Amino acid sequence: MERDGASLRVLTVNIHKGYSFFNRRFVLHELREAVRAVQSDVVFLQEVRGGGDPDERHPGVSQYEFLADTIWRDHAYGRNAVAPRDSYGNAVLSHFPIVKSHNHRLSHPRIVPQRGVLHCVVNHGALPALHLMCVHLGLLEGDRQHQIAALREIIDSEVPADAPLIVAGDFNDWRQRVDARLARSGLTEVFRQSHGRHARSFPAVWPCLRLDRIYVRNVVEVRPLPMPRHPWSRLSDHAPLAAEVQLMKESG
Repeated sequence: MERDGASLRVLTVNIHKGYSFFNRRFVLHELREAVRAVQSDVVFLQEVRGGGDPDERHPGVSQYEFLADTIWRDHAYGRNAVAPRDSYGNAVLSHFPIVKSHNHRLSHPRIVPQRGVLHCVVNHGALPALHLMCVHLGLLEGDRQHQIAALREIIDSEVPADAPLIVAGDFNDWRQRVDARLARSGLTEVFRQSHGRHARSFPAVWPCLRLDRIYVRNVVEVRPLPMPRHPWSRLSDHAPLAAEVQLMKESG
């Protein structure tokens, strides 16, 4: 599938706040180079530091701004968790204008840490508005079931039925139960659709669990992209996923 004005390259990765597996090294600078090398039009990021005390290695700049730099013209951030003098959440980087963004809470207010979905609407030229949702679900099955129900409600109420939609991120769905729930909202997962199973993404050093996903709705065609094991295996605890997405063109 050739890239043209109606297609885009998508990347999703849990960046683990800029640290390698087991927090052994701070790798945000290396991560920025790896993200850039994929040449994605849209990047979905989870576990991104969004504020607090500036890190001495890049003072005064949030991690999503540092990663976007001069490459992605627009970005949005949704804070989900707050720690002393810090916060972190999800972020979206986009080559195309983000005309609207909102961070929706998915967790019950008493659940810590909070989980959310960052919903962005992107202006993609003459094509219909593209809806992007960056997700990071909880570790416990009961919490995830509640969060998926909340996510479906947001999709059904906020996204027009005929609009192109991409939902990507870290679903922590090691029991493989999310697909059936999201299928009720018309979503299919890129890797499962193409290869019959989800991609292995955790832990990045030797992936065995299928936790990260890229779901789509109202697109013409999708193609998973192979990602090299290195340097990604030393840049986070999650491996990235990438895909080419051909968007549905307007008729007439």
